[in-house]
Amino acid sequence: MKNIFRDTDSAGSLDLSKYQNTATFASKLRRFAWSMVQASLFRWSPQRAFRFRRFLLRLFGAKLTSTSYIYPTTKIRDPALLEVGEHSSIGPYVDVYSVDRIVIGSHCTVSTQAFLCTGSHDIFHPQMTLLHAPIHIEHGAWVCARAFISPGVRIAEGAVVAACSVVTKDVEAWTVVAGNPAVFRKHRKVDKAT
Repeated sequence: MKNIFRDTDSAGSLDLSKYQNTATFASKLRRFAWSMVQASLFRWSPQRAFRFRRFLLRLFGAKLTSTSYIYPTTKIRDPALLEVGEHSSIGPYVDVYSVDRIVIGSHCTVSTQAFLCTGSHDIFHPQMTLLHAPIHIEHGAWVCARAFISPGVRIAEGAVVAACSVVTKDVEAWTVVAGNPAVFRKHRKVDKAT
């Protein structure tokens, strides 16, 4: 039977046994300690205990305001690389894969099960070395449910990323993008408050 998992013409130079994790011992230790806190105190805190979760995240280096709202089921790789502005929310079951900085401005929403991914791997390198770049979500932007945001992406002010979209490049201010890959759909105009 043919081995469907190996292409003998191209796999010869790929050797993941030599992969090097370049993280420092201190950062590995901090992430390990955070993983214990996240799996217990953070994860099992009451849903409305935002102040308590902000306290825990700040202990591990997150930059948060007193009105940053993070839910107990949010999964954060490294709080030291997370910054969240005023009146912004990271919803239930969001995956914050913070290998690099993630900066979320004020009045932003990251909805349930979205994935903010700052890391990937170089598929052309024999050891598939880690690649990473920051994600910036600017004032008033909304990342809808189950959207995927790639490393290095900037979601500009007031932009909306529709549900289940895959964003691989910057999103312009006050636009709505959707699809895989996400493309421009329309401009966003917010009505005046009554």
